[in-house]
Amino acid sequence: MGNPAGIDQSRLLEPHDWTFPVPIAYGPGRLSEIGARCAALGVSNPLIVTDRGSRDLPFILQLGEYLSAAGLESQVFSEISPNPRDDEIGAGCNVFRAGKHDAIIAIGGGSAMDGGKAICLTANNDIDLWAFEFEQPVPDVPANQPFPTLITIPTTAGTGAETESTAMVTHVDKGMKFCIWHPDLKPALALLDPELTVGLPPHLTAWTGVDAMTHAIEAYCVPEFHPLCDGLALEGLSLISQWLPVAYREPDNIAARGGMLVGSCLAGIAFLKGLGMVHAISHMVGAEYDTQHGLTNAIILPVVMRFNLTDLEVKARRMAEAMRIDDDTPSGLVMAVERVLDDLEIPKSLAEIGVPLDCVERIAEKALQDSAAGTNPVAVDLSTARQLVEQAIRKAR
Repeated sequence: MGNPAGIDQSRLLEPHDWTFPVPIAYGPGRLSEIGARCAALGVSNPLIVTDRGSRDLPFILQLGEYLSAAGLESQVFSEISPNPRDDEIGAGCNVFRAGKHDAIIAIGGGSAMDGGKAICLTANNDIDLWAFEFEQPVPDVPANQPFPTLITIPTTAGTGAETESTAMVTHVDKGMKFCIWHPDLKPALALLDPELTVGLPPHLTAWTGVDAMTHAIEAYCVPEFHPLCDGLALEGLSLISQWLPVAYREPDNIAARGGMLVGSCLAGIAFLKGLGMVHAISHMVGAEYDTQHGLTNAIILPVVMRFNLTDLEVKARRMAEAMRIDDDTPSGLVMAVERVLDDLEIPKSLAEIGVPLDCVERIAEKALQDSAAGTNPVAVDLSTARQLVEQAIRKAR
């Protein structure tokens, strides 16, 4: 295969430092720099935040050893679910305060990123977590209660959550997911080490990889004029399309893992522009049924693409070009994405992952309240939302 993305494969095996949109350190083996990086940021006692499934994985032990070797104290908080809950965030804040920590290192997949960022929002102040909900007025944070230093280290190439403060958290009482954030919370460092993704099982490589693909596609389709995000979305889609099949087939291929990690990061920055109905539905399914986010997105993706792309011929053509697809019509693009999903052994319906048909009305109503629904390129009413949810449950493709 050629290299339409325009990136020499050898570049993916070398270290690179970028400053946009936050300081980013990319390269194999760069986790070993974490002690020096923390010292340079004035961090002496970070709280390591990860999810339950990652608590005993080698990179957590490795991270602790690097910090200890640099003379830094640390503690691990791992009580984060696959779909982080507001009560877990409160527990993490208590651990942060009790341990007198001065920073948070969020390491793991999307749930770890969301958990770490959410804890950062409330660890040093008495503001209610839900005051930071995306649709609410931005709360005033006292100057003498600054956010802790935040370092993000993704170990999956999927969520692209490492460069921003946005976090998806489940409101337990409401059974809904909401986006929380604050414009003044920015990661002081995003460390992208493709070696940390090598141990990811094939099914998680697939699920998280399609999550990144979904970010790129949905962000690009948002109608707002934002050429910066559009450029990142298309380049991210190009990298993901090139390297996801390779990473799935050849899990030890560092170049493929690196290409996916960079592609995921670009797509994650791109969706600052917004997302769409794939995420609006997926967020609510995940909140109720605790499904894996990337897998849920992957199943819903072709349903929403068929609905959205009817009047987006030009954007379909640009995405097909990025993905190196000959049939650049909307239907050709959807069929090509479906082939990718089949090659990655993605289930064909939400029913196959335990989502019952009797939730259609409830999920549709909740999805329309999600902030991502507001940036879908085609307006969606309750009747249409019901149809999309039902189709995804019965058979998405």
